[in-house]
Amino acid sequence: MVLLALIAAAAYVLARQSGLGGRPAAAGQGSSAGSGTRGGPPGAAGPGATSRPTGDVPRTTVTARAPVVTTGTTLPLPGTTSTTPRPVAFPIGSASMQVAAQTPAGPVTVPVALYYPALSQGPGAAPDQAHGPYPLVVFSQGFGEYPSAYTVLIDTWAHAGFVVAAPTYTHTDPGPGLWRPDIVNHPAELSATITAVLHDSSTPGGLLSGMVRPARVAVAGQSDGGDVSLAAAVNSCCRDPRIKAAVILSGAEYSVFGGSYYSQGSPPLLVTQGDRDSAALGNAPVCSANLYNAAPAPKYYLDLLGATHLPPYTQLNPWEAVVAKVSVEFLDAYLLGQHGQVLRMSTDGNVAGVSTITSAPTVPSPGGTC
Repeated sequence: MVLLALIAAAAYVLARQSGLGGRPAAAGQGSSAGSGTRGGPPGAAGPGATSRPTGDVPRTTVTARAPVVTTGTTLPLPGTTSTTPRPVAFPIGSASMQVAAQTPAGPVTVPVALYYPALSQGPGAAPDQAHGPYPLVVFSQGFGEYPSAYTVLIDTWAHAGFVVAAPTYTHTDPGPGLWRPDIVNHPAELSATITAVLHDSSTPGGLLSGMVRPARVAVAGQSDGGDVSLAAAVNSCCRDPRIKAAVILSGAEYSVFGGSYYSQGSPPLLVTQGDRDSAALGNAPVCSANLYNAAPAPKYYLDLLGATHLPPYTQLNPWEAVVAKVSVEFLDAYLLGQHGQVLRMSTDGNVAGVSTITSAPTVPSPGGTC
Protein backbone atom coordinates (compact mmCIF):
# COMPACT_ATOMS: atom_id res chain seq x y z
CA MET A 1 0.00 0.00 0.00
CA VAL A 2 2.84 2.38 0.86
CA LEU A 3 4.55 1.60 -2.44
CA LEU A 4 1.33 2.33 -4.34
CA ALA A 5 0.98 5.64 -2.51
CA LEU A 6 4.56 6.55 -3.37
CA ILE A 7 3.98 5.67 -7.02
CA ALA A 8 0.87 7.85 -7.01
CA ALA A 9 2.91 10.66 -5.50
CA ALA A 10 5.50 10.23 -8.24
CA ALA A 11 2.76 10.68 -10.81
CA TYR A 12 1.65 13.83 -9.00
CA VAL A 13 5.14 15.28 -9.27
CA LEU A 14 5.29 14.53 -12.98
CA ALA A 15 1.96 16.28 -13.49
CA ARG A 16 3.27 19.35 -11.64
CA GLN A 17 6.33 19.76 -13.84
CA SER A 18 4.61 21.92 -16.41
CA GLY A 19 3.43 24.37 -13.74
CA LEU A 20 6.57 24.91 -11.70
CA GLY A 21 6.94 28.50 -12.78
CA GLY A 22 3.40 29.77 -12.92
CA ARG A 23 2.16 30.65 -9.46
CA PRO A 24 2.09 34.37 -8.60
CA ALA A 25 4.22 35.72 -5.78
CA ALA A 26 2.76 37.15 -2.61
CA ALA A 27 3.68 40.38 -0.93
CA GLY A 28 5.76 40.84 1.13
CA GLN A 29 11.84 24.75 19.36
CA GLY A 30 14.99 24.06 19.60
CA SER A 31 16.94 22.69 22.56
CA SER A 32 15.98 22.77 26.18
CA ALA A 33 18.37 25.69 26.60
CA GLY A 34 15.41 28.03 26.28
CA SER A 35 11.93 26.87 27.11
CA GLY A 36 12.48 23.84 24.87
CA THR A 37 8.87 22.74 25.23
CA ARG A 38 5.55 23.57 23.65
CA GLY A 39 3.14 25.97 25.20
CA GLY A 40 5.16 29.02 26.18
CA PRO A 41 3.00 32.10 26.79
CA PRO A 42 1.84 33.93 23.70
CA GLY A 43 3.00 37.42 23.02
CA ALA A 44 3.35 39.86 20.18
CA ALA A 45 6.53 41.75 20.89
CA GLY A 46 9.94 41.30 22.42
CA PRO A 47 11.15 43.09 25.52
CA GLY A 48 13.76 45.34 24.01
CA ALA A 49 15.78 45.99 20.88
CA THR A 50 14.29 45.10 17.52
CA SER A 51 17.59 44.60 15.74
CA ARG A 52 20.75 42.75 16.67
CA PRO A 53 24.10 41.61 15.32
CA THR A 54 24.47 38.48 13.25
CA GLY A 55 24.49 36.41 16.43
CA ASP A 56 25.89 33.27 14.85
CA VAL A 57 29.01 31.27 15.65
CA PRO A 58 31.70 30.17 13.18
CA ARG A 59 30.58 27.19 11.13
CA THR A 60 33.27 24.91 12.51
CA THR A 61 31.27 23.21 15.26
CA VAL A 62 30.53 19.99 13.34
CA THR A 63 32.89 17.84 11.34
CA ALA A 64 31.87 17.81 7.68
CA ARG A 65 30.95 14.58 5.97
CA ALA A 66 30.89 13.58 2.33
CA PRO A 67 28.11 15.36 0.42
CA VAL A 68 24.90 13.52 -0.36
CA VAL A 69 24.90 12.28 -3.94
CA THR A 70 21.66 11.18 -5.61
CA THR A 71 21.09 10.06 -9.17
CA GLY A 72 19.04 13.13 -9.98
CA THR A 73 21.81 15.58 -9.10
CA THR A 74 23.85 14.60 -12.16
CA LEU A 75 21.23 16.09 -14.50
CA PRO A 76 20.97 19.70 -15.69
CA LEU A 77 18.48 21.79 -13.72
CA PRO A 78 15.08 21.96 -15.47
CA GLY A 79 14.43 25.36 -17.00
CA THR A 80 18.07 26.37 -17.34
CA THR A 81 19.97 27.02 -20.53
CA SER A 82 23.05 25.17 -19.33
CA THR A 83 24.09 22.13 -21.35
CA THR A 84 26.79 21.24 -18.84
CA PRO A 85 25.85 18.40 -16.46
CA ARG A 86 25.52 19.52 -12.85
CA PRO A 87 28.34 18.61 -10.49
CA VAL A 88 27.43 15.77 -8.15
CA ALA A 89 28.42 18.06 -5.27
CA PHE A 90 28.84 21.81 -5.59
CA PRO A 91 31.45 23.73 -3.59
CA ILE A 92 29.71 26.02 -1.09
CA GLY A 93 30.14 29.76 -0.91
CA SER A 94 28.83 31.77 2.02
CA ALA A 95 27.84 35.36 2.67
CA SER A 96 25.36 37.32 4.76
CA MET A 97 22.75 40.01 4.37
CA GLN A 98 20.55 42.16 6.60
CA VAL A 99 16.82 41.93 5.91
CA ALA A 100 14.29 44.57 6.91
CA ALA A 101 11.06 42.92 8.05
CA GLN A 102 7.72 44.35 9.11
CA THR A 103 6.23 42.11 11.81
CA PRO A 104 3.05 42.38 13.90
CA ALA A 105 5.23 43.88 16.63
CA GLY A 106 6.87 46.42 14.34
CA PRO A 107 9.94 46.68 12.12
CA VAL A 108 13.01 44.55 12.78
CA THR A 109 16.29 43.84 11.06
CA VAL A 110 17.01 40.15 10.53
CA PRO A 111 20.55 38.88 9.88
CA VAL A 112 20.53 36.14 7.27
CA ALA A 113 23.36 33.73 6.49
CA LEU A 114 23.54 32.60 2.87
CA TYR A 115 25.02 29.40 1.44
CA TYR A 116 25.09 28.79 -2.28
CA PRO A 117 26.63 26.66 -5.04
CA ALA A 118 29.95 28.27 -5.82
CA LEU A 119 33.03 27.99 -8.01
CA SER A 120 35.18 27.34 -4.93
CA GLN A 121 34.68 26.59 -1.27
CA GLY A 122 34.54 29.31 1.36
CA PRO A 123 33.21 32.71 2.44
CA GLY A 124 32.71 35.12 -0.41
CA ALA A 125 33.37 32.52 -3.11
CA ALA A 126 32.07 33.43 -6.54
CA PRO A 127 28.61 31.97 -7.18
CA ASP A 128 28.33 29.20 -9.79
CA GLN A 129 25.99 30.98 -12.18
CA ALA A 130 26.63 28.59 -15.07
CA HIS A 131 24.50 25.84 -13.55
CA GLY A 132 21.86 28.14 -12.09
CA PRO A 133 19.45 29.52 -11.27
CA TYR A 134 18.79 27.27 -8.28
CA PRO A 135 15.87 26.59 -5.93
CA LEU A 136 15.83 28.44 -2.61
CA VAL A 137 15.50 26.79 0.82
CA VAL A 138 14.85 29.08 3.81
CA PHE A 139 15.93 27.32 7.00
CA SER A 140 14.55 28.28 10.44
CA GLN A 141 16.53 27.35 13.55
CA GLY A 142 15.13 25.99 16.78
CA PHE A 143 14.66 28.15 19.86
CA GLY A 144 17.94 28.72 21.65
CA GLU A 145 20.00 27.36 18.76
CA TYR A 146 22.33 29.12 16.35
CA PRO A 147 21.56 28.41 12.68
CA SER A 148 25.12 27.10 12.36
CA ALA A 149 24.28 24.27 14.77
CA TYR A 150 22.60 22.71 11.74
CA THR A 151 25.68 22.90 9.50
CA VAL A 152 25.45 19.24 8.50
CA LEU A 153 22.01 19.70 6.93
CA ILE A 154 22.57 23.19 5.52
CA ASP A 155 25.76 22.03 3.82
CA THR A 156 23.95 18.99 2.43
CA TRP A 157 21.37 21.16 0.68
CA ALA A 158 23.92 23.66 -0.66
CA HIS A 159 26.20 20.87 -1.91
CA ALA A 160 23.19 19.37 -3.71
CA GLY A 161 22.46 22.56 -5.64
CA PHE A 162 20.16 24.68 -3.47
CA VAL A 163 20.65 28.24 -2.28
CA VAL A 164 20.06 28.19 1.49
CA ALA A 165 19.08 31.28 3.48
CA ALA A 166 19.22 30.91 7.28
CA PRO A 167 17.72 33.87 9.16
CA THR A 168 18.47 34.38 12.84
CA TYR A 169 15.05 35.28 14.20
CA THR A 170 14.58 37.95 16.81
CA HIS A 171 15.04 36.73 20.42
CA THR A 172 15.83 33.17 19.25
CA ASP A 173 19.61 32.68 19.23
CA PRO A 174 21.38 31.87 22.53
CA GLY A 175 21.98 34.79 24.85
CA PRO A 176 20.22 37.16 27.22
CA GLY A 177 17.68 38.18 24.58
CA LEU A 178 15.98 34.77 24.38
CA TRP A 179 12.22 35.28 24.53
CA ARG A 180 10.05 32.54 23.12
CA PRO A 181 6.76 34.47 22.76
CA ASP A 182 8.38 36.44 19.93
CA ILE A 183 7.80 33.38 17.73
CA VAL A 184 4.50 34.92 16.59
CA ASN A 185 6.53 37.46 14.62
CA HIS A 186 8.82 34.97 12.93
CA PRO A 187 6.64 33.94 9.95
CA ALA A 188 6.78 37.57 8.84
CA GLU A 189 10.57 37.50 9.18
CA LEU A 190 10.66 34.31 7.09
CA SER A 191 8.58 35.85 4.32
CA ALA A 192 10.72 38.99 4.38
CA THR A 193 13.77 36.77 3.92
CA ILE A 194 12.23 35.19 0.83
CA THR A 195 11.42 38.62 -0.57
CA ALA A 196 14.93 39.95 0.08
CA VAL A 197 16.72 36.96 -1.46
CA LEU A 198 14.50 36.96 -4.55
CA HIS A 199 15.00 40.71 -4.94
CA ASP A 200 18.76 40.35 -4.65
CA SER A 201 18.73 37.56 -7.24
CA SER A 202 16.74 39.71 -9.67
CA THR A 203 19.03 42.72 -9.25
CA PRO A 204 22.03 43.05 -11.58
CA GLY A 205 25.15 43.20 -9.46
CA GLY A 206 23.40 41.71 -6.44
CA LEU A 207 25.17 39.32 -4.12
CA LEU A 208 23.21 36.40 -5.59
CA SER A 209 22.32 37.98 -8.91
CA GLY A 210 20.70 35.42 -11.20
CA MET A 211 21.14 32.59 -8.69
CA VAL A 212 17.57 31.88 -7.52
CA ARG A 213 14.47 30.67 -9.35
CA PRO A 214 11.58 32.59 -7.76
CA ALA A 215 8.98 29.88 -8.46
CA ARG A 216 10.99 27.20 -6.62
CA VAL A 217 11.06 28.10 -2.95
CA ALA A 218 10.97 25.69 -0.01
CA VAL A 219 11.08 26.13 3.74
CA ALA A 220 12.71 23.87 6.29
CA GLY A 221 12.83 24.27 10.05
CA GLN A 222 13.54 22.37 13.24
CA SER A 223 11.48 22.45 16.43
CA ASP A 224 10.22 26.03 16.92
CA GLY A 225 11.71 26.71 13.49
CA GLY A 226 9.54 23.88 12.19
CA ASP A 227 6.52 25.57 13.76
CA VAL A 228 7.40 28.81 11.99
CA SER A 229 7.99 27.05 8.66
CA LEU A 230 4.70 25.18 8.92
CA ALA A 231 2.80 28.37 9.74
CA ALA A 232 4.32 30.19 6.76
CA ALA A 233 3.51 27.26 4.48
CA VAL A 234 -0.04 26.28 5.52
CA ASN A 235 -1.57 28.53 8.20
CA SER A 236 -4.07 31.19 7.12
CA CYS A 237 -2.45 33.57 9.64
CA CYS A 238 0.62 34.05 7.52
CA ARG A 239 0.66 31.64 4.59
CA ASP A 240 3.14 32.58 1.87
CA PRO A 241 2.01 31.09 -1.46
CA ARG A 242 5.55 31.31 -2.84
CA ILE A 243 6.42 28.28 -0.71
CA LYS A 244 6.23 25.17 -2.90
CA ALA A 245 7.53 22.54 -0.43
CA ALA A 246 8.11 22.29 3.33
CA VAL A 247 10.45 20.14 5.43
CA ILE A 248 9.24 20.11 9.05
CA LEU A 249 11.87 18.64 11.39
CA SER A 250 10.28 17.80 14.76
CA GLY A 251 7.74 20.62 14.53
CA ALA A 252 4.12 21.26 15.44
CA GLU A 253 0.93 23.17 14.79
CA TYR A 254 1.26 26.01 17.31
CA SER A 255 -1.92 27.73 18.47
CA VAL A 256 -0.27 31.08 19.28
CA PHE A 257 -0.16 31.91 15.57
CA GLY A 258 -3.95 31.93 15.37
CA GLY A 259 -5.44 31.26 11.95
CA SER A 260 -6.28 27.80 10.67
CA TYR A 261 -4.00 25.10 9.32
CA TYR A 262 -4.48 23.71 5.80
CA SER A 263 -7.66 25.71 5.16
CA GLN A 264 -5.98 27.37 2.18
CA GLY A 265 -4.18 24.28 0.94
CA SER A 266 -0.69 22.96 1.51
CA PRO A 267 2.49 22.42 -0.45
CA PRO A 268 4.04 18.94 -0.34
CA LEU A 269 5.27 18.14 3.19
CA LEU A 270 8.12 16.06 4.55
CA VAL A 271 7.71 15.57 8.32
CA THR A 272 10.52 14.02 10.38
CA GLN A 273 10.37 13.03 14.06
CA GLY A 274 12.49 11.12 16.57
CA ASP A 275 10.37 8.55 18.39
CA ARG A 276 12.35 9.07 21.63
CA ASP A 277 11.80 12.81 21.59
CA SER A 278 9.47 14.26 24.25
CA ALA A 279 7.94 17.50 25.45
CA ALA A 280 10.74 17.75 28.00
CA LEU A 281 13.40 17.41 25.29
CA GLY A 282 11.67 19.64 22.77
CA ASN A 283 8.87 18.02 20.77
CA ALA A 284 6.57 15.14 21.68
CA PRO A 285 6.09 12.73 18.74
CA VAL A 286 2.33 13.33 18.91
CA CYS A 287 2.98 16.88 17.66
CA SER A 288 4.45 15.65 14.39
CA ALA A 289 1.84 12.91 14.05
CA ASN A 290 -0.97 15.44 14.48
CA LEU A 291 0.33 17.86 11.85
CA TYR A 292 1.00 15.03 9.41
CA ASN A 293 -2.43 13.41 9.87
CA ALA A 294 -4.18 16.73 9.29
CA ALA A 295 -2.27 17.52 6.09
CA PRO A 296 -3.45 16.72 2.58
CA ALA A 297 -1.31 14.64 0.22
CA PRO A 298 1.39 14.64 -1.00
CA LYS A 299 3.06 14.16 2.37
CA TYR A 300 5.68 11.89 3.92
CA TYR A 301 6.41 10.92 7.53
CA LEU A 302 10.00 9.93 8.34
CA ASP A 303 10.10 8.19 11.73
CA LEU A 304 13.58 8.22 13.30
CA LEU A 305 13.85 5.15 15.50
CA GLY A 306 15.44 5.80 18.88
CA ALA A 307 16.24 9.44 18.07
CA THR A 308 15.70 12.34 20.45
CA HIS A 309 15.32 16.03 19.62
CA LEU A 310 18.51 17.51 18.17
CA PRO A 311 20.96 14.73 17.18
CA PRO A 312 19.26 13.85 13.85
CA TYR A 313 19.78 17.43 12.65
CA THR A 314 22.97 18.67 14.30
CA GLN A 315 25.30 15.67 14.52
CA LEU A 316 26.80 13.11 12.18
CA ASN A 317 24.99 9.84 12.85
CA PRO A 318 22.77 7.33 10.98
CA TRP A 319 19.61 9.39 11.60
CA GLU A 320 21.17 12.54 10.16
CA ALA A 321 22.42 10.59 7.14
CA VAL A 322 18.85 9.45 6.41
CA VAL A 323 17.37 12.92 6.97
CA ALA A 324 20.00 14.43 4.68
CA LYS A 325 19.44 12.03 1.81
CA VAL A 326 15.64 11.89 2.02
CA SER A 327 15.32 15.68 2.31
CA VAL A 328 17.45 16.21 -0.80
CA GLU A 329 15.35 13.66 -2.70
CA PHE A 330 12.14 15.35 -1.51
CA LEU A 331 13.38 18.78 -2.60
CA ASP A 332 14.59 17.41 -5.94
CA ALA A 333 11.17 15.85 -6.50
CA TYR A 334 8.96 18.80 -5.61
CA LEU A 335 11.13 21.77 -6.58
CA LEU A 336 12.82 20.30 -9.64
CA GLY A 337 10.20 17.82 -10.82
CA GLN A 338 12.57 14.86 -10.62
CA HIS A 339 9.75 12.42 -9.97
CA GLY A 340 12.00 9.38 -9.69
CA GLN A 341 13.32 10.77 -6.42
CA VAL A 342 9.97 10.01 -4.74
CA LEU A 343 10.59 6.30 -5.18
CA ARG A 344 14.15 6.70 -3.90
CA MET A 345 12.74 8.27 -0.75
CA SER A 346 11.06 4.97 0.02
CA THR A 347 14.32 3.05 -0.37
CA ASP A 348 16.52 5.52 1.48
CA GLY A 349 13.98 6.29 4.22
CA ASN A 350 13.47 2.68 5.26
CA VAL A 351 16.68 1.68 7.04
CA ALA A 352 16.54 -1.23 9.47
CA GLY A 353 16.89 -0.03 13.05
CA VAL A 354 17.23 3.61 11.97
CA SER A 355 14.13 4.90 10.22
CA THR A 356 10.87 4.20 8.43
CA ILE A 357 9.03 6.36 5.93
CA THR A 358 5.41 6.37 4.81
CA SER A 359 3.06 8.41 2.66
CA ALA A 360 -0.05 6.81 4.16
CA PRO A 361 -3.02 9.09 4.91
CA THR A 362 -2.36 8.81 8.65
CA VAL A 363 0.25 7.50 11.08
CA PRO A 364 -0.63 6.01 14.48
CA SER A 365 -0.83 8.62 17.21
CA PRO A 366 1.76 8.04 19.94
CA GLY A 367 -0.71 9.42 22.48
CA GLY A 368 -0.33 12.35 24.81
CA THR A 369 -0.85 16.03 24.10
CA CYS A 370 1.08 18.56 22.09
